[in-house]
Amino acid sequence: MDGIQIRECTTIDEFDSCIRLQREVFGLPELEISPRRHLIVSRQAGGWTLGAFVAEQLVGFVHHMAAARGDTVFGYSHMMAVASEYQNKGVGARLKWSQRERAINEGRNFIKWTWDPMQARNAYFNLNRLGVTVRNYAANFYGTDYSTSPLPEGTPPPGIDSDRLFAEWQLQSAKVTRLAQGAALLTDASAALTIQIPIDWNRLCTQDPRAAREEQLRVRAEFQNAFAGGLECGGFERAAEQPRYLLYERHQTSI
Repeated sequence: MDGIQIRECTTIDEFDSCIRLQREVFGLPELEISPRRHLIVSRQAGGWTLGAFVAEQLVGFVHHMAAARGDTVFGYSHMMAVASEYQNKGVGARLKWSQRERAINEGRNFIKWTWDPMQARNAYFNLNRLGVTVRNYAANFYGTDYSTSPLPEGTPPPGIDSDRLFAEWQLQSAKVTRLAQGAALLTDASAALTIQIPIDWNRLCTQDPRAAREEQLRVRAEFQNAFAGGLECGGFERAAEQPRYLLYERHQTSI
Protein backbone atom coordinates (compact mmCIF):
# COMPACT_ATOMS: atom_id res chain seq x y z
CA MET A 1 0.00 0.00 0.00
CA ASP A 2 1.44 3.38 -1.04
CA GLY A 3 2.18 6.01 1.55
CA ILE A 4 2.92 3.56 4.38
CA GLN A 5 6.27 3.81 6.16
CA ILE A 6 7.39 1.08 8.57
CA ARG A 7 9.72 2.31 11.30
CA GLU A 8 10.40 1.76 14.98
CA CYS A 9 8.30 3.58 17.57
CA THR A 10 10.67 5.41 19.91
CA THR A 11 8.91 8.47 21.33
CA ILE A 12 6.35 8.90 24.11
CA ASP A 13 3.79 10.19 21.61
CA GLU A 14 4.32 7.16 19.37
CA PHE A 15 3.92 4.73 22.27
CA ASP A 16 0.76 6.57 23.35
CA SER A 17 -0.56 6.15 19.80
CA CYS A 18 0.00 2.39 20.19
CA ILE A 19 -2.13 2.47 23.35
CA ARG A 20 -4.93 4.36 21.58
CA LEU A 21 -4.85 1.84 18.75
CA GLN A 22 -5.10 -1.06 21.21
CA ARG A 23 -8.29 0.45 22.65
CA GLU A 24 -9.80 0.93 19.19
CA VAL A 25 -8.92 -2.48 17.75
CA PHE A 26 -9.03 -5.01 20.60
CA GLY A 27 -12.02 -3.89 22.67
CA LEU A 28 -10.30 -5.04 25.86
CA PRO A 29 -10.97 -3.78 29.38
CA GLU A 30 -8.54 -1.05 30.41
CA LEU A 31 -6.77 -3.45 32.79
CA GLU A 32 -5.61 -5.52 29.83
CA ILE A 33 -4.20 -2.70 27.69
CA SER A 34 -0.39 -2.85 27.51
CA PRO A 35 0.68 0.49 28.97
CA ARG A 36 3.34 2.92 27.83
CA ARG A 37 5.76 1.68 30.48
CA HIS A 38 5.52 -1.88 29.17
CA LEU A 39 6.47 -0.76 25.67
CA ILE A 40 9.34 1.37 26.96
CA VAL A 41 10.75 -1.27 29.31
CA SER A 42 10.42 -3.95 26.64
CA ARG A 43 12.51 -1.79 24.31
CA GLN A 44 15.20 -1.40 26.94
CA ALA A 45 15.22 -5.18 27.44
CA GLY A 46 15.93 -5.88 23.76
CA GLY A 47 12.45 -5.73 22.26
CA TRP A 48 10.95 -3.17 19.91
CA THR A 49 7.72 -1.88 18.45
CA LEU A 50 7.45 -1.38 14.70
CA GLY A 51 4.84 1.11 13.57
CA ALA A 52 3.09 1.60 10.25
CA PHE A 53 2.81 5.34 9.61
CA VAL A 54 0.95 7.48 7.11
CA ALA A 55 2.89 10.71 7.47
CA GLU A 56 2.97 11.02 11.27
CA GLN A 57 -0.24 9.06 11.89
CA LEU A 58 0.19 5.58 13.37
CA VAL A 59 -2.15 3.17 11.57
CA GLY A 60 -0.70 -0.12 12.82
CA PHE A 61 2.01 -1.63 14.97
CA VAL A 62 3.58 -4.93 15.99
CA HIS A 63 5.22 -5.34 19.39
CA HIS A 64 8.20 -7.69 19.50
CA MET A 65 9.65 -8.87 22.82
CA ALA A 66 13.00 -10.50 23.47
CA ALA A 67 12.49 -14.05 24.78
CA ALA A 68 14.80 -16.78 26.00
CA ARG A 69 14.55 -20.46 26.84
CA GLY A 70 17.74 -21.94 28.18
CA ASP A 71 20.56 -20.60 26.02
CA THR A 72 18.28 -19.85 23.06
CA VAL A 73 17.22 -16.26 22.42
CA PHE A 74 14.24 -15.71 20.13
CA GLY A 75 11.39 -13.30 19.50
CA TYR A 76 7.91 -13.26 21.00
CA SER A 77 5.33 -11.24 19.09
CA HIS A 78 3.08 -9.95 21.86
CA MET A 79 0.49 -8.11 19.77
CA MET A 80 -0.27 -6.54 16.43
CA ALA A 81 -3.00 -4.02 15.70
CA VAL A 82 -4.10 -2.28 12.50
CA ALA A 83 -6.63 0.57 12.42
CA SER A 84 -9.99 -0.55 11.02
CA GLU A 85 -9.79 1.70 7.95
CA TYR A 86 -6.43 0.16 7.02
CA GLN A 87 -7.29 -3.49 7.57
CA ASN A 88 -7.29 -5.89 4.59
CA LYS A 89 -4.92 -3.57 2.74
CA GLY A 90 -1.64 -5.36 3.38
CA VAL A 91 -0.53 -3.30 6.37
CA GLY A 92 -0.40 -6.29 8.70
CA ALA A 93 1.68 -8.28 6.22
CA ARG A 94 4.15 -5.43 5.82
CA LEU A 95 4.52 -5.19 9.58
CA LYS A 96 5.15 -8.92 9.95
CA TRP A 97 7.65 -9.15 7.10
CA SER A 98 9.44 -6.10 8.51
CA GLN A 99 9.49 -7.84 11.89
CA ARG A 100 11.06 -10.89 10.27
CA GLU A 101 13.71 -8.83 8.50
CA ARG A 102 14.73 -7.01 11.63
CA ALA A 103 14.80 -10.20 13.71
CA ILE A 104 17.07 -11.88 11.14
CA ASN A 105 19.35 -8.84 11.14
CA GLU A 106 19.62 -9.27 14.91
CA GLY A 107 20.67 -12.89 14.49
CA ARG A 108 17.30 -14.46 15.34
CA ASN A 109 15.72 -17.36 13.47
CA PHE A 110 12.46 -17.90 15.36
CA ILE A 111 9.43 -15.88 16.48
CA LYS A 112 6.50 -17.19 18.48
CA TRP A 113 2.99 -15.86 19.14
CA THR A 114 -0.59 -16.99 19.70
CA TRP A 115 -3.98 -16.55 18.08
CA ASP A 116 -7.57 -17.58 18.67
CA PRO A 117 -8.11 -20.87 16.78
CA MET A 118 -11.70 -19.88 15.95
CA GLN A 119 -10.69 -16.80 13.94
CA ALA A 120 -10.49 -17.86 10.30
CA ARG A 121 -8.92 -14.65 9.03
CA ASN A 122 -6.05 -14.87 11.51
CA ALA A 123 -5.59 -18.57 10.74
CA TYR A 124 -5.29 -17.93 7.01
CA PHE A 125 -2.93 -14.99 7.51
CA ASN A 126 -0.61 -16.81 9.90
CA LEU A 127 -0.54 -20.19 8.19
CA ASN A 128 -0.92 -19.38 4.49
CA ARG A 129 0.52 -15.89 4.19
CA LEU A 130 3.34 -16.08 6.75
CA GLY A 131 4.04 -19.82 6.76
CA VAL A 132 3.92 -20.55 10.48
CA THR A 133 3.64 -24.07 11.86
CA VAL A 134 1.52 -25.04 14.88
CA ARG A 135 2.28 -27.88 17.27
CA ASN A 136 0.75 -26.64 20.53
CA TYR A 137 -2.69 -25.66 21.81
CA ALA A 138 -3.35 -23.79 25.08
CA ALA A 139 -6.75 -24.08 26.76
CA ASN A 140 -8.03 -20.88 28.37
CA PHE A 141 -4.64 -19.20 27.98
CA TYR A 142 -5.71 -15.76 29.24
CA GLY A 143 -8.68 -16.77 31.38
CA THR A 144 -12.41 -16.31 30.73
CA ASP A 145 -12.84 -12.69 31.83
CA TYR A 146 -12.75 -11.32 28.29
CA SER A 147 -12.08 -12.15 24.66
CA THR A 148 -9.13 -10.73 22.73
CA SER A 149 -11.29 -10.90 19.62
CA PRO A 150 -13.87 -8.10 19.99
CA LEU A 151 -17.47 -9.18 19.51
CA PRO A 152 -20.36 -6.96 18.36
CA GLU A 153 -20.64 -3.94 20.64
CA GLY A 154 -17.40 -5.05 22.30
CA THR A 155 -19.15 -7.38 24.73
CA PRO A 156 -17.70 -10.89 25.02
CA PRO A 157 -20.13 -13.61 26.11
CA PRO A 158 -19.61 -15.13 29.55
CA GLY A 159 -17.94 -18.50 29.87
CA ILE A 160 -16.02 -18.56 26.57
CA ASP A 161 -12.44 -19.59 27.28
CA SER A 162 -9.50 -17.81 25.67
CA ASP A 163 -8.04 -20.84 23.88
CA ARG A 164 -4.97 -20.20 21.74
CA LEU A 165 -2.82 -21.82 19.09
CA PHE A 166 0.93 -21.19 19.21
CA ALA A 167 2.46 -19.93 15.98
CA GLU A 168 6.03 -21.08 15.35
CA TRP A 169 7.67 -18.90 12.71
CA GLN A 170 10.92 -20.38 11.42
CA LEU A 171 12.21 -17.21 9.81
CA GLN A 172 14.69 -18.74 7.38
CA SER A 173 12.96 -22.00 6.50
CA ALA A 174 12.49 -22.70 2.81
CA LYS A 175 8.73 -22.23 3.07
CA VAL A 176 8.87 -18.88 4.85
CA THR A 177 11.64 -17.62 2.57
CA ARG A 178 9.53 -18.38 -0.51
CA LEU A 179 6.47 -16.69 0.99
CA ALA A 180 8.59 -13.63 1.84
CA GLN A 181 9.55 -13.46 -1.84
CA GLY A 182 5.89 -13.40 -2.90
CA ALA A 183 5.17 -17.08 -3.52
CA ALA A 184 1.78 -18.53 -2.60
CA LEU A 185 1.38 -21.40 -0.17
CA LEU A 186 0.45 -24.61 -1.96
CA THR A 187 -1.69 -26.60 0.46
CA ASP A 188 -1.06 -30.33 0.23
CA ALA A 189 -4.21 -32.29 -0.60
CA SER A 190 -2.88 -35.25 1.37
CA ALA A 191 -3.55 -33.72 4.78
CA ALA A 192 -3.65 -36.40 7.45
CA LEU A 193 -6.48 -34.60 9.28
CA THR A 194 -8.67 -31.53 8.98
CA ILE A 195 -10.30 -29.56 11.81
CA GLN A 196 -13.32 -27.49 10.89
CA ILE A 197 -14.24 -24.27 12.71
CA PRO A 198 -17.50 -22.25 12.69
CA ILE A 199 -18.10 -19.95 9.73
CA ASP A 200 -18.72 -16.88 11.93
CA TRP A 201 -17.36 -17.43 15.43
CA ASN A 202 -18.20 -13.95 16.75
CA ARG A 203 -21.81 -14.22 15.68
CA LEU A 204 -22.14 -17.71 17.16
CA CYS A 205 -20.76 -16.47 20.50
CA THR A 206 -23.28 -13.65 20.56
CA GLN A 207 -26.34 -15.56 19.38
CA ASP A 208 -25.78 -18.94 21.07
CA PRO A 209 -23.02 -18.97 23.72
CA ARG A 210 -23.86 -22.55 24.71
CA ALA A 211 -23.36 -23.80 21.15
CA ALA A 212 -20.19 -21.73 20.91
CA ARG A 213 -18.84 -23.38 24.05
CA GLU A 214 -19.61 -26.83 22.66
CA GLU A 215 -17.84 -25.99 19.40
CA GLN A 216 -14.84 -24.69 21.29
CA LEU A 217 -14.58 -27.88 23.33
CA ARG A 218 -14.81 -29.96 20.13
CA VAL A 219 -12.09 -27.98 18.36
CA ARG A 220 -9.91 -28.05 21.48
CA ALA A 221 -10.18 -31.83 21.80
CA GLU A 222 -9.47 -32.39 18.11
CA PHE A 223 -6.34 -30.23 18.19
CA GLN A 224 -5.05 -31.72 21.42
CA ASN A 225 -5.57 -35.25 20.14
CA ALA A 226 -3.91 -34.42 16.83
CA PHE A 227 -0.85 -32.87 18.44
CA ALA A 228 -0.57 -35.74 20.92
CA GLY A 229 -0.61 -38.09 17.93
CA GLY A 230 2.36 -36.39 16.28
CA LEU A 231 0.58 -34.15 13.78
CA GLU A 232 1.28 -30.48 13.12
CA CYS A 233 -0.83 -27.77 11.49
CA GLY A 234 0.55 -26.26 8.32
CA GLY A 235 -2.32 -24.74 6.34
CA PHE A 236 -5.86 -23.40 6.34
CA GLU A 237 -8.71 -23.55 3.83
CA ARG A 238 -11.10 -20.58 3.82
CA ALA A 239 -14.01 -22.49 2.30
CA ALA A 240 -17.22 -20.48 2.64
CA GLU A 241 -19.16 -23.33 4.25
CA GLN A 242 -16.38 -25.34 5.88
CA PRO A 243 -13.32 -23.31 6.94
CA ARG A 244 -10.80 -25.81 8.22
CA TYR A 245 -7.26 -26.35 9.42
CA LEU A 246 -4.98 -28.77 7.57
CA LEU A 247 -2.77 -31.05 9.67
CA TYR A 248 0.09 -33.25 8.52
CA GLU A 249 2.63 -35.68 9.83
CA ARG A 250 5.37 -33.65 11.44
CA HIS A 251 7.98 -32.16 9.09
CA GLN A 252 5.82 -32.92 6.04
CA THR A 253 4.36 -29.45 5.41
CA SER A 254 5.75 -27.67 2.36
CA ILE A 255 4.92 -25.27 -0.44
